[in-house]
Order: sequence, then structure tokens, then C-alpha cells
Amino acid sequence: MLSYVIRRFIYMVVVWLILSAMAFVIIQLPPGDYVTSYIAQQVTIGRGPADREAYEAQLRKQYGLDRPIYVQYLGWMRKMLQGDLGQSLAWKKRVVDLIAERLPATVGLALLSLMFIYVVGISIGIYSAIHQYSVGDYAWTVIGFTGMAIPQFLFALILMFVLYRYFGVAIGGLFSPAYETAAWSIGKFVDMLKHLPVPVVVVGAAGSAGIVRVMRGCLLDELRKQYVITARAKGLAEKTLLFKYPVRMAINPIVSTIGWDIPWVISSQTIAAIVLSLPTLGPLLFKALLTQDMYLAGSIILFLCSLVLVGTFVSDIILAWMDPRIRYERKKGFG
Repeated sequence: MLSYVIRRFIYMVVVWLILSAMAFVIIQLPPGDYVTSYIAQQVTIGRGPADREAYEAQLRKQYGLDRPIYVQYLGWMRKMLQGDLGQSLAWKKRVVDLIAERLPATVGLALLSLMFIYVVGISIGIYSAIHQYSVGDYAWTVIGFTGMAIPQFLFALILMFVLYRYFGVAIGGLFSPAYETAAWSIGKFVDMLKHLPVPVVVVGAAGSAGIVRVMRGCLLDELRKQYVITARAKGLAEKTLLFKYPVRMAINPIVSTIGWDIPWVISSQTIAAIVLSLPTLGPLLFKALLTQDMYLAGSIILFLCSLVLVGTFVSDIILAWMDPRIRYERKKGFG
């Protein structure tokens, strides 16, 4: 097991380096660069330079965009290994500072959304499996498919309308206007808790609906296996039988996808964050891509890729711990 962990860690580092290069290149594939977008914006508002070509050349030299792409990448990586992610071209601030400002809200919302997804999805999936073809099973099936079908922005708008129209509650952002710029206090923390349920439900609805379908299908398959039938015939208590064996086996596919779910939740916050005015990384990444702010966009994308790698690594370890049938070590005498 130890040798497997070491090998997986080395693979993770190699893949991380490859992904960093791919992210940096892909961001620069669209025509033009940040200078092109910036000058076009200045022309739109009537503040374009008289000598456009000379001004473009000056800005590209100032921002280092006149160098070959591989030189820009190597310089970015060298600074990154020193803890410097570069300077945001659009915001004129350090990328580290921009990410640090929004990272707590992003991670907090992501963790709460994941808890919502797994707790709600697994619980309803178990209920639907052991009450197959009941009214409750059909009802949750309809709700699940509806949750998967409704786009996040539409779901967010519906909740905003319903809560304001019928309950007089205006949602948006993580704080009320009175606490927006106030120092942290118990009142501000309570105010934040009041604003969290809506974005958590909006972000987690589609994910929990998918978990319900996976958990229900896998558990139904386990409940039909011979070992369950034999254990039930021997008089093992139904609750003990259910949670000791079938649920443990059925949950394996869900555990194996934790590495994908973490970055998916963060990236899926983008639309909901824009609609609900949430101070997360999603809107920041969206603006960085629009303006081709390569250092900011590349750093955020690489952060999401790192979450995929770390999450996949952790999910593999958890899966090996939960299911002893999975063998990672090659036994002597075999292949």
C-alpha cells in the first residue's frame, strides 16, 4: 500500500506539470491577448490611443507579452514555485491576493454544497432503493430528474422570486448591506448563515439528484445478490444487513468520484455566483477569461486541476480502505 501511495504521488506531480502547461497554452489560443482586449475596450468608450500599433507594442513589452509563449510559461512556473502567481493584468493586483480574498467563501460554499449533495443524495438513494416503486420512490425520482434538468441560473432566479414575493426575503451576496463592509462579529456571522442556504441548495441540487440515481441503482443491484438473500434467510436484522454490507458496497462508485466532485462544485458555482452576486472565484475566473488575463485565469484553472488530482488521490485511498477486495499491490508469483 505504501509503494502505491508513493507511485500515485509521483504520477500526481507529473500530471500537475502537464496540466499547468496545457492550461497556460489553452488560455492563449483565442486570437489576441489582454492588450488587444484592453485597447478594444478603450476604443469602445472613446479613449483609444492615436498610434494604436505603437501603444500595443509598448504595453506588450511592459507586461512581458512580447516574449515567446514558452518563455512566459517558464517564468510563470518559476515564480509560482516561489509562491508568486504573477500580477493580474486586468485588476493590477497580485494574483495571490485576488485569490486569497475569495478563497474562503469559495471553499466554504463548496464544502457545504458537498455535504448537502452527499447527505441528501445518499439518504434519498437508500430510501428509494428499499422502497422501490413506492409513492415516495416515484416522488423523489420526479424531483431528482427535475433538479438535474433545471439550469442553475433559472433555479436561482426562481428561488429569488419566490422568497421575495411570498416571504419578503431579498437574497443575494453573502451579507446584508449593513454587514457588507463591517468587521467580523457574531451578528455578521449569523447574517452570513442566513444567506448560505440558497446558494448551497442551488449549487447542490443537480449534484444530489445525480447521487440519488447512482446510489439507488447500485443498492438495488447489491440487494439482489446471493449474499444478501442468504444473510436475510439466516435471520440477520434488516438494518444491520443493509448498512453493514450492501450500502458499503453500493457507495463505492460515489466515493471514487469525490475527486471530480470537488472541482465540479467550485466551477459550477460560477453561474450561481454571478446571479446571486457571491464573492467567489467563479465570477473572477469568468472575467479573467473574457479579458484574457492569463496569469489570473491560469492560476485559478490550475487550482481547480490541483483539486481534481488531490481529490482523486484521496478518493483512491478511501476506496481502498472501504473495499478490501480492491488490490493495489501485485502479489509475488503472479504476472
